[in-house]
Amino acid sequence: MARTAFLLSSLLALAAAQTPGKTKEVHPKLQTWKCTNRGGCVRQNTAIVLDAASHWIHQANDTTKGCGNWGEAADKVACPDEATCAKNCIIEGISDYSENGITTQGGSLTLNMYGKNGVSSPRVYLLAEDEKNYELLKLVGKEFTFDVDASKLPCGMNGALYFSEMEKAGGRSKLNPGGAAYGTGYCDAQCYVTPWVNGVGNIAGKGICCNEMDIWEANKAATQMAPHTCSKPGLYQCTGDECKFDGVCDKNGCGNNPYVLGEKGYYGPGKQYKVDTTRPFTVVTQFNANSKKELESINRLYVQDGRVIQNAMVNVTGPMTDEYCSKNGAVKFLSDGAMKGMGGSLDRGMVLAMSVWWDEGGFMNWLDSGNAGPCNATEGDPKVIQQVEPRPAVVFSQIKWGEIGSTFRMKGRPHH
Repeated sequence: MARTAFLLSSLLALAAAQTPGKTKEVHPKLQTWKCTNRGGCVRQNTAIVLDAASHWIHQANDTTKGCGNWGEAADKVACPDEATCAKNCIIEGISDYSENGITTQGGSLTLNMYGKNGVSSPRVYLLAEDEKNYELLKLVGKEFTFDVDASKLPCGMNGALYFSEMEKAGGRSKLNPGGAAYGTGYCDAQCYVTPWVNGVGNIAGKGICCNEMDIWEANKAATQMAPHTCSKPGLYQCTGDECKFDGVCDKNGCGNNPYVLGEKGYYGPGKQYKVDTTRPFTVVTQFNANSKKELESINRLYVQDGRVIQNAMVNVTGPMTDEYCSKNGAVKFLSDGAMKGMGGSLDRGMVLAMSVWWDEGGFMNWLDSGNAGPCNATEGDPKVIQQVEPRPAVVFSQIKWGEIGSTFRMKGRPHH
């Protein structure tokens, strides 16, 4: 689903980078695990980086000015061409991520809506152990697992964990020497215009598109999973009608929300729900392949108190397949590549993104209100959210991926 409101509220007055400045970038470490059924899970000393747009980016000769605003091309004066833009625009590192509402401890990441200077709404990406490149996940025929604490996400909030087909180096180049280490190169299926493309000035004002796999968009009242396909592989720069709803990418995705499927007692805050969101739980997503090693279906499991909870879709619709998407009206998903196309992106490798945000324009109604969830139409207003939960936050932890069946534990089954 579109993160329009999140971007509008947090990416204003930002520059089209990118020459690294004097402030050192210090990445918070975040342990993750790669798993096999035979060898168990092996720890990785990975790290996270905040999106480049949330770094301080300023003009070289005037630190009070940036180089462009979200939704627009690069500033025409500072950025008459790509090379001049890179020379004129400085991206500063972040030495203390806690000021942006981000903390890590071992294998746990906390994203707070507020930072030192007010609303931060951070979005971070997983870096490989070298901290120069993104960790590239290839998940067809495998599973991805994490623990989440959504207890401080009331109606209207969204703690998101998803994959984007960004480039491993974040577009590192002569004009963008920082690359992934500074959080550059973002793209998704919404095809937004930003002042940069892969860290280089977006002189022509093109939209930036790529395949997107929304593993988890949720608060404590509702959750949705949705793959979004694009008809073009990798990062693609769209123009005109290509960027619109009927363009090169599926903006709505093939959604799966237990509440929409009629399982209103499945997910929510309290012991009366099968998945109790007042306490942490484990989310397992399996990307099942066919005999040709192409993505055929996506399956979701939950684990809480050592007990595996089958997803509502298993009981209501069966696994998420092309047939499921067809029955649920995901026409664009199918025409832009369907499961095979989403699998192609997962085969090439995708980057893990995690964020926390609210929706100033639509109050997150698409996720948790009306047919989608139990929240009323105005509960998602940020003014209401702040009264209900003064410090919204999400905790993601125990991030693991590997062979199917290797990443999670349950009662009666040993876990390495």
